[in-house]
Amino acid sequence: VQLQASGGGLVQPGGSLRLSCTASGFTFSRRWRYWLHQAPGKGLERISAINTDGGTTYYADSVKGRFTISRDNAKNTLYLQMNSLKPEDTALYYCARDPGGSSRGQGTLVTVSS
Repeated sequence: VQLQASGGGLVQPGGSLRLSCTASGFTFSRRWRYWLHQAPGKGLERISAINTDGGTTYYADSVKGRFTISRDNAKNTLYLQMNSLKPEDTALYYCARDPGGSSRGQGTLVTVSS
Protein backbone atom coordinates (compact mmCIF):
# COMPACT_ATOMS: atom_id res chain seq x y z
CA VAL A 1 0.00 0.00 0.00
CA GLN A 2 1.48 3.29 -1.05
CA LEU A 3 0.38 6.92 -1.29
CA GLN A 4 2.76 9.39 -2.86
CA ALA A 5 1.97 13.11 -2.86
CA SER A 6 3.71 15.48 -5.24
CA GLY A 7 3.44 18.97 -6.70
CA GLY A 8 4.51 21.06 -3.76
CA GLY A 9 6.96 23.92 -3.95
CA LEU A 10 7.61 27.56 -3.24
CA VAL A 11 4.91 29.98 -4.38
CA GLN A 12 4.16 33.63 -3.74
CA PRO A 13 1.05 34.69 -1.83
CA GLY A 14 -1.92 34.69 -4.18
CA GLY A 15 -0.40 32.01 -6.34
CA SER A 16 -1.60 28.51 -7.20
CA LEU A 17 -0.38 24.96 -7.02
CA ARG A 18 -1.86 21.62 -7.97
CA LEU A 19 -1.01 18.66 -5.79
CA SER A 20 -1.32 15.07 -6.94
CA CYS A 21 -1.40 11.85 -4.97
CA THR A 22 -0.81 8.55 -6.69
CA ALA A 23 -2.09 5.42 -4.97
CA SER A 24 -1.04 1.83 -5.38
CA GLY A 25 -1.52 -1.49 -3.64
CA PHE A 26 -5.22 -1.07 -2.81
CA THR A 27 -8.53 -0.31 -4.49
CA PHE A 28 -8.34 3.45 -4.69
CA SER A 29 -11.85 3.96 -6.04
CA ARG A 30 -13.67 2.18 -3.24
CA ARG A 31 -13.85 4.78 -0.47
CA TRP A 32 -13.61 8.43 0.52
CA ARG A 33 -10.11 9.93 0.21
CA TYR A 34 -8.54 12.78 2.11
CA TRP A 35 -6.03 15.60 2.05
CA LEU A 36 -4.44 16.69 5.31
CA HIS A 37 -1.71 19.14 6.16
CA GLN A 38 0.66 19.84 9.01
CA ALA A 39 1.91 23.38 9.41
CA PRO A 40 5.20 24.04 11.21
CA GLY A 41 4.76 23.49 14.93
CA LYS A 42 1.13 22.42 14.59
CA GLY A 43 -0.83 19.21 14.47
CA LEU A 44 -2.18 17.28 11.53
CA GLU A 45 -5.36 18.83 10.12
CA ARG A 46 -7.83 17.34 7.67
CA ILE A 47 -8.53 19.98 5.05
CA SER A 48 -10.49 18.22 2.35
CA ALA A 49 -12.27 14.98 1.48
CA ILE A 50 -14.03 13.47 -1.50
CA ASN A 51 -16.44 10.58 -1.88
CA THR A 52 -16.06 7.65 -4.25
CA ASP A 53 -17.42 9.28 -7.42
CA GLY A 54 -16.34 12.83 -6.67
CA GLY A 55 -19.87 14.09 -6.24
CA THR A 56 -19.55 15.01 -2.58
CA THR A 57 -16.71 17.00 -1.09
CA TYR A 58 -15.69 18.49 2.23
CA TYR A 59 -13.46 21.48 2.97
CA ALA A 60 -12.17 22.92 6.19
CA ASP A 61 -13.18 26.53 6.72
CA SER A 62 -9.55 27.60 6.32
CA VAL A 63 -9.46 26.48 2.66
CA LYS A 64 -13.10 26.69 1.57
CA GLY A 65 -13.52 28.66 -1.64
CA ARG A 66 -9.81 28.47 -2.46
CA PHE A 67 -9.04 24.75 -2.73
CA THR A 68 -10.70 22.12 -4.91
CA ILE A 69 -10.36 18.39 -4.42
CA SER A 70 -10.90 15.93 -7.24
CA ARG A 71 -10.07 12.36 -8.14
CA ASP A 72 -9.46 10.22 -11.21
CA ASN A 73 -10.26 6.64 -10.24
CA ALA A 74 -9.02 5.31 -13.57
CA LYS A 75 -5.59 6.75 -12.77
CA ASN A 76 -5.69 5.98 -9.03
CA THR A 77 -4.94 9.63 -8.42
CA LEU A 78 -6.22 12.27 -6.02
CA TYR A 79 -5.77 15.98 -6.70
CA LEU A 80 -5.86 19.23 -4.77
CA GLN A 81 -6.04 22.47 -6.71
CA MET A 82 -4.91 25.29 -4.44
CA ASN A 83 -5.61 28.87 -5.44
CA SER A 84 -5.19 32.23 -3.69
CA LEU A 85 -2.52 30.72 -1.48
CA LYS A 86 -1.68 32.43 1.80
CA PRO A 87 1.42 32.25 3.98
CA GLU A 88 -0.61 30.30 6.54
CA ASP A 89 -1.08 27.54 3.94
CA THR A 90 2.60 26.70 4.35
CA ALA A 91 2.67 23.06 5.46
CA LEU A 92 3.45 19.49 4.57
CA TYR A 93 0.52 18.14 2.58
CA TYR A 94 -0.50 14.49 2.73
CA CYS A 95 -3.12 12.32 1.12
CA ALA A 96 -4.66 9.52 3.13
CA ARG A 97 -7.09 6.63 3.00
CA ASP A 98 -8.62 7.53 6.35
CA PRO A 99 -9.90 10.81 7.82
CA GLY A 100 -7.41 10.80 10.68
CA GLY A 101 -4.45 10.48 8.38
CA SER A 102 -2.90 7.39 9.97
CA SER A 103 -2.58 5.86 6.48
CA ARG A 104 -0.91 8.93 4.96
CA GLY A 105 2.05 8.47 2.75
CA GLN A 106 5.01 10.71 2.10
CA GLY A 107 3.98 14.34 2.06
CA THR A 108 4.85 17.21 -0.24
CA LEU A 109 5.99 20.56 1.12
CA VAL A 110 4.15 23.75 0.17
CA THR A 111 5.79 27.03 1.09
CA VAL A 112 3.92 30.27 0.51
CA SER A 113 6.23 33.23 0.84
CA SER A 114 7.26 36.37 -0.95
